[in-house]
Formats: sequence, C-alpha cells, structure tokens
Amino acid sequence: MESADIDEGSLQAVKSLRSKFERLASDTSTVRPAAAGESLTVTEHSSHRRRATSSSQVDGPPADALSLRVSTSSSDLKTTLKRPPPPPPPPRGSKSLVPPSPLPALLQRPVPVPPVSATRDSPIISSLKNRIDTPSSPPSRLTTPRHSISSPADLKPTIPPRPSSLLPPARQHNDITESPFSDEEQDIVQPIPVLPRVPPPPIPTRGDIDIPRKPGAQMNDSPSDSDISQRSSRQIPPRPPPRPHLSVSPNNKDRTQKASSLPTSKFTSPPPALPVRRSTILSQDPPTTSSLPPPLPTRSQLNTPEVAAIERKVFGSNKLPPPPTRTIALGDKLPPPRRPASPSSEEESAEEDEPKAQAVDLMPDSSASSRRPPALGFRDGYPEPRIHVHPQTGCIILSGSYAVVGHGHHIKIYDLAVSEAPAFTVDTKELGLKDCKVTCMEIRPTMSTVDRGFLVWIGTKEGHIFELDIRTGTPRGTKYAAHLHPVAHLFRHGRSMISLDESGKTLIFSPDPADNEDVSLFTTTPRVMRTTDKQDFVKVLDGKLWTAARLEHHGVVAAQRMPVIRVYDIFNPAAAGRSLLPTEHVGPVTSATIIPTQPRMVYVGHEEGYISIWVLDTEDGFPACAEVMKVSASDVLSIEGVNDRLWAGSRNGMISAYNVTQRPWVVTNCWSAHAGVPVIKLSVNHFAVSHVGRLCVASVGRDDHMRIWDGLLGSDWIDNELVKSETSFSSFHDLTVLVVSWNCDSARPDSLTGENEDFFNNALHSVEYPPDVIVFGLQEVIDLESRKMVAKNVILGGKKKAEDGGLSDKVTGAYKRWYDRLILAVKAAMPKDVPYCVVHTESLVGLFTCIFVKNNKRGMFDDGGIVSRFVVGDSSLCFLNCHLAAGQKAVRRRNADIASMLEDRSVFQPTEHPLAYVGGGDGAMILDHEFVILNGDLNYRIDHRRDAIIAHINAGDLTSLLVHDQLLREIKTNRACRLRGFAEGLLTFNPTYKYDPRSDEYDSSEKHRSPAWCDRVLWRSRVPTRIRQLHYQRYEVNVSDHRPISAAFEITVKTFDAEARENARAHLEAKWVGEQSRLLDLLYAFYKSQALV
Repeated sequence: MESADIDEGSLQAVKSLRSKFERLASDTSTVRPAAAGESLTVTEHSSHRRRATSSSQVDGPPADALSLRVSTSSSDLKTTLKRPPPPPPPPRGSKSLVPPSPLPALLQRPVPVPPVSATRDSPIISSLKNRIDTPSSPPSRLTTPRHSISSPADLKPTIPPRPSSLLPPARQHNDITESPFSDEEQDIVQPIPVLPRVPPPPIPTRGDIDIPRKPGAQMNDSPSDSDISQRSSRQIPPRPPPRPHLSVSPNNKDRTQKASSLPTSKFTSPPPALPVRRSTILSQDPPTTSSLPPPLPTRSQLNTPEVAAIERKVFGSNKLPPPPTRTIALGDKLPPPRRPASPSSEEESAEEDEPKAQAVDLMPDSSASSRRPPALGFRDGYPEPRIHVHPQTGCIILSGSYAVVGHGHHIKIYDLAVSEAPAFTVDTKELGLKDCKVTCMEIRPTMSTVDRGFLVWIGTKEGHIFELDIRTGTPRGTKYAAHLHPVAHLFRHGRSMISLDESGKTLIFSPDPADNEDVSLFTTTPRVMRTTDKQDFVKVLDGKLWTAARLEHHGVVAAQRMPVIRVYDIFNPAAAGRSLLPTEHVGPVTSATIIPTQPRMVYVGHEEGYISIWVLDTEDGFPACAEVMKVSASDVLSIEGVNDRLWAGSRNGMISAYNVTQRPWVVTNCWSAHAGVPVIKLSVNHFAVSHVGRLCVASVGRDDHMRIWDGLLGSDWIDNELVKSETSFSSFHDLTVLVVSWNCDSARPDSLTGENEDFFNNALHSVEYPPDVIVFGLQEVIDLESRKMVAKNVILGGKKKAEDGGLSDKVTGAYKRWYDRLILAVKAAMPKDVPYCVVHTESLVGLFTCIFVKNNKRGMFDDGGIVSRFVVGDSSLCFLNCHLAAGQKAVRRRNADIASMLEDRSVFQPTEHPLAYVGGGDGAMILDHEFVILNGDLNYRIDHRRDAIIAHINAGDLTSLLVHDQLLREIKTNRACRLRGFAEGLLTFNPTYKYDPRSDEYDSSEKHRSPAWCDRVLWRSRVPTRIRQLHYQRYEVNVSDHRPISAAFEITVKTFDAEARENARAHLEAKWVGEQSRLLDLLYAFYKSQALV
C-alpha cells in the first residue's frame, strides 16, 4: 500500500492502524509457500499456486485475537468519500493477491496472523474472503454507519434488525466491502494452496445454509480433522453473489459455519439459497432441494436464472403467436407444405379470414355495373374534347361551354362549342402583374343574367386577385396584395366570395344586403377570419368552411388514426370553429360533396378507399359523422354529387358512380377515365344546366388531360329501355348446354373401372338429345400436395396452345390422359352422325377445362385462361371453372376469391361483337356476357353438427340442411356477395363431400369432416327467363373423395334485326330529351338552394 494514497491529515488512530496493518502484511509476505491447508490473505506472494477448492481446511487462531479496533475519528468519514477505481484483477491462475486498495473500509478489516498449518480452501470461500472481513469493535452492525458501500445493491432499504436473542455475544459485522478481484474468479475450480487467514462469517448463498451447533460448542474458525476428511469429497458449490450477508443459526444462537465445512453425509447436493439482497451476478449452478432451516425475515430475493430470463424478454414478445412446430420422426416423410394460393378441400381453416377478405364483403356490389364511359361532346359528330391540364400546378374552371385552364402565368380560355383550340390566351405579364403565377380560380356571382357565369376571379402566388371576363379575355379589376401569402383557394356562396391563403387567412367579400350591388375587388371591404394554416383540403359546403390537414389526426397507432376535420361558420362572425372526428378509422381527407337528392348529408372522401357520411341537421348546428363506408380497395381522391349518384375518382384511374340509397351501395357505373393514373379532381359545371342544357362533369387525371362526362348517364338510360323492348326486333332459338364438374382428387382416368366405368356414358346421356355444347370442368387433376407437380404445371401451363384449340404438347401427362379420355368418351357416347369438335382446352394448377361443340353450332370461341366464352348470334356465353378456398370457416375468403374473378377487367381481349355483350361492356370482363355458367369445387360447407348432418342424410331430409348451407345463406343475406346475381337449381342429391375413397362412407379419418355440397353449378342471365335448367344431379363414382355432378341447360340466344333495332333506339332517344329536361330542372333548383348559381 502506497503512503500517498492515505490522507495525511487523518488522525493518529488511523495512522497507528495503518502501521500495524503494514507490519503484519510484511511478516506474512516472508512465509514459506503455503501448505494444503493454508488460507488466503491480502498479501503479495512471489510464487504462483492454484486456487483453493471447497475441500480446503483452514486452521488459525481465534478471530477475537486477530480483530482490530475500528476507528471512530472524523478521518473515517472523510476518507469514505474517496472512492478510487478498483485495480485490475490478477492474472488467471494466480495464487496470491495484490495489496488491498487504500480505501478506509479496507483498513477496518482484521489483519490475520500467519497460522502454524494451512489447508486448501475452495474458490468460493477464497472469493468471499476477499470480499468481506469482520471487525469486532462495535457492539452491533445496526449501530455503525456503513463506510464502504461499493455496490448499487447497497442503496436498498435498511435490513430490519434481528431479534436480540439471535445476536452472538462476540464480534459483529460492521463493514461489507466487495472485492475488486471477484470478476476473475468465476471459471477456475482447480484446488490450489493458499496462505492462511481468518475465515469470514458465513455467506447465505446457493450452497450455503445455517447449520445448528451442538450445545456447548465453541466458535472456532479452524475445523477439526474429521471435518477435513468429510469436506474433501464435497461437490464444488456455485459461485456466491457479490454482496455477502451474515447468517445466524436459530438453534444455538451463534454464527454458522461455512457451507464448505458441512459433512458430506448430510447433503448429496448443494442446498438452495436463502433470501438475500438482490445481486447483479447470477449463480451458474442451480442447487437441488434439501432440508431447509426455519425461514429468516423476508429479504429481497436473489436473481435466479429464471427471473433474469423473464427480465431479458423483449417487450411485446408475449403477444406474438408461437411459431409453428412439427414433430417428425427419423425416416418419416416430410408433411406437405401449406398452399394458400390453391387450397384443396383437405385443408381446414380454423380461423376466420383476413381483414382484407372481410373488407370485400363490406364494399359495394359492382357485379351489375355498366362499364361504358359516358363521354360527352358539345358538338354533334365530333369526338369528346381532350384539354391539357398540368397535373401539379394547373387549375380549371368550367362555365357553360367555356373551360378556363390556368398554369404558371398563362391562362387559356376554351369555347368547347366552337373548337378545341383556345379562344383566348392571357398572360399575367400583359395585365401588369409581373411574374404572377395562377394558383386558383372561381366564378364570381352577379345579379345580372347577362354576366352570370362569365366573370372569373383568379388568385396568384403573390397574393393578388384579379377579375377576368372569359367572353373577351379582358381583365375587369385587380386587388393587389390582397394576401401576404399565396392565394390557395377561391369559393363562391350566394352573392359572396371567399379567398383563403396558405397561412390560414380568410377574406370574406360580402355585398351590402340592402342594395343589389355585386361584390367588387375595388369597393367591397372584406372581413378577415383566421383558420389553420397549410390545409390539404378546403371546401365550402352548406355555407360552412370545411378544412383538413394530412398531418393533423387523432390517435397514435396508424390503424386507429382518424383525421381531424375543422368546420367554420364563416358567415357568422360570433361563431367559433369546431373540430370533428369520424366514428372510426379512415384515411386522410381528400374531397367532400353533397348529393342533390340528399341535400342534408355530406359525403367526405378519404384515402384507403373510405367515404364518411355526415349529417347536417344536428342540435348544435355542426355536422356529425353518421356512418363510414368502405367503397374501394384504392384511395378515393375525388368525389362529386351528380344527379342522384355519388361519383368517386380513385387512384387507379377509375370513376365509379354509386347508388347510395341501398345497403350496401350498388355500383351502377364504373369506367376507366384516365388509363390507370389517379383521378385528382372531379368538378361539376353548374352553369351548363342553364347555358347548354347539359349536366357536365369534368375530371382531371395525372395523364395531363381533362375529360368531360355526361352527368345524367343518358346512354345507360336508353340502353336499359331498349332491353325492355328487345323482343320486338330480335329472333330467338334454343341452345342445349351440358356441364360436368368433378374434383377427381388426382385420380387417373384408368381408375374408372368396374362400377365407375360408365360414368362418362351416363353423364353424356343425361339429356334427351345430344347437347349442343359439352363442358367438362375438372379440379385437382394433379396432386396439389406435390411441389414438383405444381411447379411443373406452372412452368408448362403458359406454353402456346395448339392452333386447332386442342391441348398443348407441353403440359403434364395428367392433363393429356384426361384429354384423351374425354375425347374417347364423347366419340363413344354421341351418335356417329353428330360430330363434335374440341373448341377449347385449358389447364391451370390442377384445373382442367375441355369444351366440345357440335360442328353445326360453331360460333366465335375465345378463351381467357380457365375462363372461356362462346358468341352465338348476338348472344354471348361465358364458362368459368374454379376451385375456391377450403376450410369450414373460410366463407369470406371464398367470397373474396369469386369477387376477384368476376371483377377482373382484363380476362378477355375486346372483340368486334359489341351487341353481344351487356352492361355497356366490351367483353373484357366475365360479367360483360349475357350468360355466365360457373362450375367447380366452390368449397362452401354446411354450418351444422356432423352427426346431425349425417342423420338428416340417412333420413332423406335434405330440406332441413339447406338453411345451414353457407352458399345459399350468403346469396340470401349478404348483399355484397358477388354470387348474389347467380341462380342455382334445387339441391335434391346428397352432399358430394367428403367421402373415403373407394367407399360410400363419409370421412372416417381423425378429422371427421362434415359432409357438404362443395361441388356446385350456378348460372347468371341478363334476362332470367332465357335460361332453364334441365337437370342437376350427381354420380356415384368412388375413386375420389368428391362425387361428380352435372347440370344441363336450355339457353335462348338471340339474333337482332338491325333495322328494327335502330328504329326502336331512335324512338327512345327522342323520349330521353323530355326526361333530361325534367332532371335538369330539378338540379337547377338544388344548385340555387345551395347558392351555387
């Protein structure tokens, strides 16, 4: 120990203590190498010896003779503030330690005297000896302040005092100091000889326990010879915690011995630890249970590995589902992989469907929508005008046949009734506004009917507002620096004009109600109002200003955020704004409108495909959210109320017209407006109602073009009326169609032997006469559980087909075998004088479709993958073979699967037969066809107990099961189900799923699946009376777990008389003129009530 480390100003008691400590340490350093029983002292030894183990013994004088008096001078308190960092640990394997740190707490330790004999000690005891020592001067540990706190654990609450009867008569612990060398003594367990020293009091850790002494036993730190022999075979206890703790035996009221001195015969393994203060070091070897002494007063528990493991657990990890596990024995075949893309009927879904599938059921029904774009032109015989508009900074305004487009410092004025070329081009530089950029435009209301709709206010980036006459392209007035920031929005309401800049400053230009003067930029003094700045959405609805910002929302979690909508009563100076929230999560606000037929409701468009509905008639006069509708999988970027429809422009370039009077909403029209780019704006030309006699709606997309649409949808009205009188100009004839559907469960054609051999012959003779069209739809032709087969099918499935409509050469052998088997079956069953030809074959991941047609009935046939169509005369037929999601509870997944098929807009290429399709379509979609026949393994189940289902089947009571059939229930109750427009024959045969192969017993496996009508045939017709089902039955083929079914139809197809049809159409067009005038009068009254005209 260096003298420089000791405070020179300390009192003489400390100096004497230091001198005695150095003298004893010096004497100890000259001792010979310790024998096997010597204990470790705080000295520096030149030789290197292995560390002692738990079998070592210690002999030494009584502890009372080796204790030093603790100084109570003020130097003790002063030196406790000096806490130098601990010295580095000794090298691994070292037998001695460096001199102790000059901390005052170390000076208070008893100095040992070299004993006569030495023993070997354990590394645990050696470590504890370096940690603590026992001064004896104070009478109690509870009356002496601690001077050597070196662990954060010492900052815990004071230990409650022990009963006085348990305290020993002699030395008490006063200071507990943690050794700076303990970090290097964790791994070495080899016994090494050490120098002797006085053993410390026992430490209650793992492996330590209070052992009662015999009556009259003396307290001696040197164990007897018998103890030495018994401890030699004892196992090494685990590493103790860093903070030692005194333990008192409750039997003899004396201090307990070290655990290393316990007889081996009493303990076969280390005993468990007693409760001690919390430690930052974990024990490495958990002890086994043994006989325990009476419990001590409650202390904070030691950190066990189990507790530490819980504390190290990642936050939130307990909310994650457990990973999937599979137990596979050696040599067992690997289980089949999950196939979410093409599930088989073997898979059972235990959970309900994903949120995406659930959202499909809530969206409007678009199965009957018209896909014809309602294009509008102001000049007869000319195509619709297409005007260029900058998608980022461009702005437009329409009034009658005029369209005003502004971008930068240029303003172009179009008269669409004359030409698509600009009638006037105005530059702001010519108006005396240097480098002014146009940001917004709005038509100013006037009392004069001559000027109404022709005077436009234009706001600029520099804060100026000027007025322009669009008839001549001349300016009428300018208000310079009306705003200090760019003018972002201009609105009109009644006789007033409202301007709003980016900082939230609002100017309200209102005329004097006592006179008939219009607002003027020169004479009208605006009233100033403040709103929030940087608004992304602003619009005046029902006399109130609605604003919303993208970054202003309520809620922290993204899935629960709701945009904050602020509503200001700008025409009531005393009213304050109000912040409103939707009733549930929606995306940021993009647009808002009022439908003319529902003037007291506001419809607000949001991103993520939502539209919120707000009621205007409330007690406080501010709107309240009544409902939120999910209308699209794409963002709703713009909406407008047009006649009795709600028009919405989405991010995918589609414009949809919704009938909001039904629940769920119905999509009456849906067309591609801007070729896959976002529709950023929809605008109604209010003045065209009185100036042109049309209801014009303009849309602007990211394709830099503005397009104009007929808001009254006149073409659809004429077509719907024309269908009603179709029989007056059409001729009809019947067509027989036979559809055979079977999930063959990867069975081969050669398995149809014995009682199964006549299956195809029976199916082909199920109709009285040879059918005109035969459709075979097979599912699971290949083993969908085989990865190799599925991969091969996917790779070869896209190869080019044969030119004659037959099967491609590059497909798997399973399809070829079934193709050859079907051709042989048709040739064998059909008469020789009625030849058939294959017009369509297609395979797709287990699905196989093969269509035969009589040679004399061949029409125009086209295919779109597993979907095929057939045009006969002026009628179109579409056949769809499908395999929907499996699982008892996967109803919504099946609904989503069929919805994605029916609403796919690119199944076929457009053809040259527009009269053969319905709904204004061009044949690209499945629902564009007049007749649609759907077959396959639809996988809809029966929601009933298995034993009850089988009991009804055995009793022949199938009617009681129909109310539990999922498909019939969805069609009846779920208005959003895309199969709602389809029909099905009465189910008079037993459920076709699921059987044990080669038997007539329903599933007897461990899963015990319930029987169900999974295999179905449905149809759809524009005119329901033009299709009639001849039969609907099943066949007893037991090579699969499904039974095959067939359905025959008699379809009435039409052929138009072109001249008669044109005459009928001309009559309806004349009738539409009167209907259009009636609708325009109603719209003009509404716009006048809203102060828009």
